[in-house]
Amino acid sequence: MKNNKYIFFAILAAVLYAISTPLSKVLLNDLEPVFIAGLLYLGAGIGMLAIGFARKKYNKKYHKPFTRKEVPAIIGMILLDILAPILLLIGLKMSLAENVALLNNFEIVATAIFAAFIFKEKISKRLRIGIVFVTVASILLTFEDLSALEFSFGSLLVIIATISWGLENNLTRRLSF
Repeated sequence: MKNNKYIFFAILAAVLYAISTPLSKVLLNDLEPVFIAGLLYLGAGIGMLAIGFARKKYNKKYHKPFTRKEVPAIIGMILLDILAPILLLIGLKMSLAENVALLNNFEIVATAIFAAFIFKEKISKRLRIGIVFVTVASILLTFEDLSALEFSFGSLLVIIATISWGLENNLTRRLSF
């Protein structure tokens, strides 16, 4: 029964993530990208604060204190988590929401590539094939008009945002050991 709760939360997270791009595109009609990025992280901060209070109330300790060795990773995570959503939302303002939603999949590629180089993880044949397909699709999506090879600067910003999150995912992993 406990697993059903986690499955529900995973599906809820996926649904919320899926609607974030089109909802953000609508918000960009009236608000600036940096303001929306700030709101997104304010919401995440409030949510994590609520979780922290709940853990404290039930006296559940799931973490160890950070060490000095982890400070560079923490600083990197903070900087990347400031940069990435701003780049994503500026790119979204300049691009089609459906392109941006698809380009967000490049985060998987960036995460896997950084994991291979930073953590020396092995990349399976299936994952390599997936990386190739997502990369090719992402390259195609960066062009506004393939017949004229007209490049989309907004799509490039989205790709840089996903690369930032891919690196941030790997920095987060450093803290989990």
